[in-house]
Amino acid sequence: QVQLVESGGGLADPGGSLRLSCAVSETIRGVYIIGWYRQRPGQERERITYISGRGDDTFYLPDVKGRFAISRDKEKNMLYLQMNALKPEDTGVYYCNVEGAYGSQEYAYWGQGTQVTVSS
Repeated sequence: QVQLVESGGGLADPGGSLRLSCAVSETIRGVYIIGWYRQRPGQERERITYISGRGDDTFYLPDVKGRFAISRDKEKNMLYLQMNALKPEDTGVYYCNVEGAYGSQEYAYWGQGTQVTVSS
């Protein structure tokens, strides 16, 4: 059973930085994208960034572009999100996500989330 576990969340000052990690239990085949979602309090979960399974394409929401950076370590089955210049609007629960397909069978995996709070 594939499991994703996020860590690295916490409290940060505006303008500060945090680095989130997502540990994936095993190598996953047929990956389309690996990314991060943010769910602000009282809001819908939104995709903020991803990297393609091939590593040849990266997406960022405009409000995080230039501040956040996604990266991966395939050998360690790890996904990271470096968050700089944090804003109060970044407060929320962050989830890592893997989407893909094996043959015609599509899949999506989610972690439990890690809380990020940006406040002075």
